[in-house]
Amino acid sequence: MERLTTFEELRAYAGAAPRPLGLVPTMGAVHAGHMSLVERSSRECAATVATLFVNPAQFDDKGDFARYPRDAEGDLAALAAAGADAVFTPPEREVYPAGFATWVRMGGPALPLEGAARPGHFDGVATIVAKLLIGALPDAAYFGQKDGQQVAVVRRLVADLGLSVRVVAAPTVREADGLALSSRNGLLNAEQRRGAAALHRALQAGAAALGEGAGAAEAACRAVLAKEPQVSAVDYVALVDQATMAPWSGQGEAMLAAAVRVGSVRLIDNLLMSAD
Repeated sequence: MERLTTFEELRAYAGAAPRPLGLVPTMGAVHAGHMSLVERSSRECAATVATLFVNPAQFDDKGDFARYPRDAEGDLAALAAAGADAVFTPPEREVYPAGFATWVRMGGPALPLEGAARPGHFDGVATIVAKLLIGALPDAAYFGQKDGQQVAVVRRLVADLGLSVRVVAAPTVREADGLALSSRNGLLNAEQRRGAAALHRALQAGAAALGEGAGAAEAACRAVLAKEPQVSAVDYVALVDQATMAPWSGQGEAMLAAAVRVGSVRLIDNLLMSAD
């Protein structure tokens, strides 16, 4: 696996790589969910570039950025085992050099939910994703559906900037009890970890109540969360349109999304559904 640390090296690698080329952006703390994205890209593309960069611009809390788990050597080994042909690991000064002044400001699907709870978060996401897509010019970029709003934001970004890349959203990888794999799960103690499984159960309860309307689905989800003592706060529960993140109209594809705190650890998850 080739290691790239500058955008010049990334452009050179991508220019010489066989096509189609797949890109798998990550912030490290690589788990089986990330590895499944690399494995899928490796099946569908002739070459795969993964990225490892903990992006400070998408953290609204400096303490959260400092606590974010980091294991560079373990991450590199995991990405290589999953089949990545190259990995882009730029230092922060390469991504945001002195005098950096150009940001992608997202509207639309970036504004509610995570956008409201974490102002500026998706501007940071969109800026780094735009830089990676322009640098590598991949044919496909792979993201996990666990971050469903991020998928919608990236698709909007790609459409609005006229980028020629296919955005692939892969199904959420879960533990046996339904908890979505996340880099933050490792911050939970044993009791919190058991309680965190309530998030997926709550979403399932909401999905089961969808036939009674959006309000019933959201209420059913909240009811399950309210019964779990390890859930210290519910940031939001919302049934939204998959593409726009606007409240679901009752037509088309929907996403039931929730964000909770288990102790001090913030977890998000979602389920896709439709009225059919």
